[in-house]
Amino acid sequence: MRNDLTYTSFVAVGDSFTEGMSDLLPDGDYRGWADLLAARLAALPHAADGDGFRYANLAVRGKLIRQIAESQVDAAAAMDADLVTLVGGLNDVLRPGCDVDAVCGHLESAVRRLAPSCGQLVLMRSPARRGPVATRFLPRMEQLFAFIDELAAEHGAIVVDLYGAEVLGDPRMWADDRLHLTAEGHERVAEAVWQALGLPAQSDWTLLLPPAVRPGWAARRGADLRFTRRHLLPWIGRRLTGRSSGDGRPAKRPELLPYLPRPASEPESESVRHEVGG
Repeated sequence: MRNDLTYTSFVAVGDSFTEGMSDLLPDGDYRGWADLLAARLAALPHAADGDGFRYANLAVRGKLIRQIAESQVDAAAAMDADLVTLVGGLNDVLRPGCDVDAVCGHLESAVRRLAPSCGQLVLMRSPARRGPVATRFLPRMEQLFAFIDELAAEHGAIVVDLYGAEVLGDPRMWADDRLHLTAEGHERVAEAVWQALGLPAQSDWTLLLPPAVRPGWAARRGADLRFTRRHLLPWIGRRLTGRSSGDGRPAKRPELLPYLPRPASEPESESVRHEVGG
């Protein structure tokens, strides 16, 4: 584990969560917590030394942990970065018939490859929207999260417990697809990782939202119908046909290159793209 708090390169590995869905920018690109964290690290004084701060994001939406291990991990390890984040497995445990032991095995192989190759490895207990879906799959999630803690202890990785943060379970932190965080959710994740790295807090990322005003029955049913039509049915269709939203899609930022932040004047959108990442 690092102790000098010097990060001049960052590689993000994972699925749609790390790709940045559904933090949509005006140009149609997704931003997300990893981009936000890269921007913060690039602004640190030491980041201007040498070749400047470099950033790669190998994440692709819809990927299972086996696919992440096979297609992203070797590339990330070869980049010899100061910081690597690895988040995956939640797409697996939310699927019927998931073999959690197999998921843990793929995650372990990824960690064993990445941990020696970087200055600091960061793992996460992924956030989940509180509700009947999360409750149904909670035993699987708890098994996965317990194994992540064991891996971190063995390999000197940092674990960021996003699932344990009550605010990230608040449905208002989740986009219309109920699978991906809003822009504010991604901002809070970036702050959580930032603090986990030992860097000075810029905000309280665990701060709860104001009490919610429960919408009426008609509004709730309308939201459920829109969710079913726009997101759930397409997701089921892909499951039945063996397809993924990430099929044929390249990595978000496949090379470890100098990070150039977006112009400060560029506005950010509060909307989300109607797309499911599983």
